[in-house]
Amino acid sequence: MQVFESLDELSNAAADAFCKAAKEAIEQRGVFRVTLSGGSTPKRLYELLATKELPWQNIEFYWGDERNVTEDNLDSNYRMVREALLSHLPADSLRAFPVPVDPDNPAATAEAYEKTLRETFAGSDVPTWDLALLGMGDDAHTASLFPETKAIEQNDRWFVENWVPKMETYRYTLTTPAINSARQRWFLIGGSNKRQALASVRSSASDLPAALFPSRLIESPTWFVTRDAVAIA
Repeated sequence: MQVFESLDELSNAAADAFCKAAKEAIEQRGVFRVTLSGGSTPKRLYELLATKELPWQNIEFYWGDERNVTEDNLDSNYRMVREALLSHLPADSLRAFPVPVDPDNPAATAEAYEKTLRETFAGSDVPTWDLALLGMGDDAHTASLFPETKAIEQNDRWFVENWVPKMETYRYTLTTPAINSARQRWFLIGGSNKRQALASVRSSASDLPAALFPSRLIESPTWFVTRDAVAIA
C-alpha cells in the first residue's frame, strides 16, 4: 500500500506509474490496454495524464464499468473521462472504446461490449489488460460489482449488466475474472468515508464474505490511498 497526504499527491504518483507502465507495455507488446475506473477519485489522474507526452496511438482505453445513461449524461463515466482526458488528446491518435449504452436494453448493451472485448482479445480465455484501474465505494464495491448483486457470481461472462436494488437501476461492469486477468490492478482510494470499507477489504479475517465486500475479490492489487482513508490503530 502506498499512502499519500492528499488526492493530488496520489494522482501525481499514479500518473507517473501509468506512464512507466504504458512505456514498458508498448516496448514489449506494441500496445498498452487499460480499463478505466469511473467515479470522482480518478478524475484528477486523467487530467494529469492529459498533460503527458505519451504514444497515444499505442494506448487503448476501455471502461471497467458504466452507468445506464447516454454518453452526454452528467452521470456518464465516459463523459467524465472524455472531458478530463480524451478531449485533450490528438484526435487522430485516440483509441477509445466506450460502452455503447442503450438505457432501454441493458442486456443488449452488455452483450455488445462483451463482443467488442472478445474481438480485441480474440483467442484468449480472459481479457489480458495491461492495467485495470479500480475505485472502491464506501460499501466496498468496485467497478459495478455491488454487494449482494448477481454479477459477483458471474464467472462465464466478461462484461454484464448488473441490477443494483439499492439504486433501482442497472449498472454495467467487468466481471471478477475479467478484472483479475489484468497484468496490474490498481485501486485508487481517497477520503475518510472509505476508511471502514478499506479496513474490511484488507482484513485477514476469513469471515468477511466477498458477497458483502466485493473488492476482496480482486487479487494482489496495488493500493494508492490517501492517509485519511487509512484506519488509525
